[in-house]
Amino acid sequence: SIASADMDLNQLEAFLTAQTKKQGGITSDQAAVIAKFWKNHRMKIHESLINQSRWGNVLKNMNWRVDLKSQSRHIDQINAPVAIVEMELGKIGQ
Repeated sequence: SIASADMDLNQLEAFLTAQTKKQGGITSDQAAVIAKFWKNHRMKIHESLINQSRWGNVLKNMNWRVDLKSQSRHIDQINAPVAIVEMELGKIGQ
């Protein structure tokens, strides 16, 4: 729960306090150890979760624009917006 929510220190403290008060929860010593571990390893854990949740490809670049036709054979196509999207995909680490 702590890692998936990427809790900051205030959220962590509130969460661990609730866990110590819950019947069958953790002790205050266990809460202190968890808090210390989270403070020291939060970024590594967060990055690991992000890397595990990625698929094979990543979005490397994206360009987009909206065009409007000013002339056309058909009157209903004039001033009709057209979105053009270009996405560049790549493998993780490349």
